[in-house]
This record gives sequence, structure tokens and C-alpha cells, in this order.
Amino acid sequence: MTTTTISRRTALAGAAGLCLAVPGPARAQAWPSGPIKIICGTAAGGLTDIFSRAYGDFISRQLGVPVVVENRPGASGAIAAQSVKQAAPDGQTFVLSLSTTFLGNRVLIRNLQYDPDKDFTMISVLPAGHLPLVAHRSTGVTNLKEFLDFAKSNNVSLGTYGAGTFPHILTFEFNKALERKIVPVHYRGEAPMWNDFLGGALQAAVGSYNAATPALQTGTGRAIAVPTTRRMKKLPDVPTFVEQGTTARVFQLRSWVGLFGPAGLPDAIASRLSALMVEAGKSETILKVLDTFGIDDPAMSREESLKVYREEGPEWVEATRQLGINPG
Repeated sequence: MTTTTISRRTALAGAAGLCLAVPGPARAQAWPSGPIKIICGTAAGGLTDIFSRAYGDFISRQLGVPVVVENRPGASGAIAAQSVKQAAPDGQTFVLSLSTTFLGNRVLIRNLQYDPDKDFTMISVLPAGHLPLVAHRSTGVTNLKEFLDFAKSNNVSLGTYGAGTFPHILTFEFNKALERKIVPVHYRGEAPMWNDFLGGALQAAVGSYNAATPALQTGTGRAIAVPTTRRMKKLPDVPTFVEQGTTARVFQLRSWVGLFGPAGLPDAIASRLSALMVEAGKSETILKVLDTFGIDDPAMSREESLKVYREEGPEWVEATRQLGINPG
């Protein structure tokens, strides 16, 4: 467990709830009454951690109180989420974690110790950016059709950064139409996956733009498709899956990390913090982070976030369920 206090000088780091949280008796006008803690559901160094620190620093400077980021990785954010579920709804403790924490874990973890829809208050969804499909240069493919044709007559291993993730779901969707199945190879995160890709052990991989940059810049890999309905600003010449004829809804869904408070958080506090997140997304520091990671959109308002959660969340859950993973 790693704890870091963000000072004011640190350079980097409406709907009421998800149905979810009912405004409690706390006096919003007294908020914050002391340091704010953000429990990060991943280890230090990744996008979720960097978001925690960059947005937390902005909040600290605006409210005049320290923001402490505490990393509690494990079980796809379940450990972090459970700790915030048990926290007082006084606006001093929040969790920032992967969408899997609130969606996929319903399928992936047996006897989940929290109810994602009842135990938390939505603050903001932070888009995690496009996850490009990158084909190894050894395949010789330049677009999605060529990749699937290649897979029909060759053994193809596709790297994922974990079972139940978007790359795993993508592989499952591809395999519905292929007699020779693409083999998903699961890693504990992106770093070892891209290392194997660079070494030629994988014919394809799916991950974040930032982590894929070495493969793209060296020409070892070529981005051939991106999800969602809009092209990626960093890869404007790479068409979306939809543009290339895929019809599965999952290719249109957004990947995100989310900031949540415990159930019962006063609506005034949730709305104020959400507004700060949106304001932070316009700051120079956050814009630099987004550019580095190839993310086109900053933190969303509560209303927008709830819409994404309610409309797209069930589809992510079902896409994860169809993988047939035995819950741990």
C-alpha cells in the first residue's frame, strides 16, 4: 500500500447517485473539514494513479486542503472499492478505479463484497482513451479485414493486459466468425505484453496508446483499428472498428476510470467535486497528461457520467459474462 500527500505545489502528479446514493445529513457547507483521501485501485505509475494525482492536485489547490492518494491495488480495484464503501459519507474519502471495479467484477469475482450500484455515489467518469489494435509487422497486414484474413490461415496470438479486459472481449468477438481461433494471451498489465510483442512472440496486441508507442514508433507494430465511434486524434489515419464493418456494440463503448464516493454522500458535495473535476480537465497539467496518453476527452460531469454508466455499463457486464470466466 502506497500513500502520497499531494501538496499545492505538486506539478503532476444532476443526478444524485447511481440510483444509488441518497443525500445524507452532512453539512455540505462545512466541506472539506480536513484532508481528502483518494483511494486509487491500481499500483503507482499507471494511468489511474496519474489521474488520481493530477486531478487530486488541482482539487487540493482549489479547496486549500491536502489531497492524499493511497494506492490499494488488487482484485481489479475491489480492495480499494470495499474500503471506500465502509468510509463515512462525509466527503473526505473517495475511490478512483478502473471501470472493471464497478462493472466486470460482478462477473469476475465470486461473492463480491460490495454492490456497485448501491454502495457508491458517482462523481465523475474519466475516459481512458482509445485502445488501438496493433498488428505485428511480421503479419504484413494494414487493416482489419487483412488481419482477420490472416487469422483464418495462420496461428495468431493476441496479447491482452488481463482476462476479462477489452482485448479479451475483442478476441472473443473476432472468434465468433473464425474457424481457426485467435488465442488470447493474458498478462498482468501492459508492460510485459508489449515487451513480448516487441520480441515477436505475439502477432497482435491491444492496449493504451502511451504503452504502445515504442512498438508504433519503431515500426514493429502498426495500428489498424480503434474502438468507439470517433477516430483517435493521435492516430487520425487509423479507422475505427465500426468504419471497417464490425457491428458488435462493444466496439463502440468507452473505456474509463471512475471517481466515486460512498453511498449517502450529500448531493451538494458530489456536485461540487464533479464540477471541480470538469474544471481540472481544462487545466494545463491535465491537458498534458491527456496528450501524453493519447486521450481525447477529460473528466465528465455527473450527468454525463451517470448516462455512460447506465447506458453502457450493462453492455460491458454482458460482454464480460459471455467470456465464460469462472469467478475467482
